[in-house]
Amino acid sequence: MSTEKARRLQEVLSTVSRETVDNLLDFETLFRKWSAAINLASPSTLDNLWERHIVDSAQLFDMAPAATKWLDLGSGGGFPGVILAILLKQRPGGTIDLVESNGKKAAFLRTALGQFSAPGAVHAARIDAVWPKIRDPQVVTARALASLSDLFVLAEPWLTTGAVALFQKGRDYRREIEESRYGWSFDLVERASMVDRDSVVLQISNLRRAEP
Repeated sequence: MSTEKARRLQEVLSTVSRETVDNLLDFETLFRKWSAAINLASPSTLDNLWERHIVDSAQLFDMAPAATKWLDLGSGGGFPGVILAILLKQRPGGTIDLVESNGKKAAFLRTALGQFSAPGAVHAARIDAVWPKIRDPQVVTARALASLSDLFVLAEPWLTTGAVALFQKGRDYRREIEESRYGWSFDLVERASMVDRDSVVLQISNLRRAEP
């Protein structure tokens, strides 16, 4: 099974070391242990945890191959934040800030980063509370957190000053894009998900509030 999981990772990443695969396999075990106690993910998704959450998160890594400073909003159970932190061990100077207001989930995130010596920091706070604290990320990620318009509000301090967003969205993403255009202007690249044909990764840059 681990060989099959490694093969699947290799399909979405240009390079992945044996150590990284082992770390991600161990993270899966850690996640299942904690999720049984504090419900990190819907039980209905646990049977397909590797593909639906871990591989789905990992695919973001090669979408910003030169980025070393990442920010994940609403990190929850670590998708994509912890997965990216583990992958960033392969990238010199790589680091990621994880923002999660739920104290129990933040404790899990700190445990995961510590266990795998992954380069990152956890902020147990609301997203708007960390606006002054997290400076100049190159990439901002969020997964299953909020509508696109709401994500723009949450990430505005970073996306209007040069950061690029990689937001994972499901089949209703086109409606969210259209609704967000009433209040915002932005450059958009739609990247097909390598995991779910009904999902996309929205690459957003040059975010600005629309002129009234």
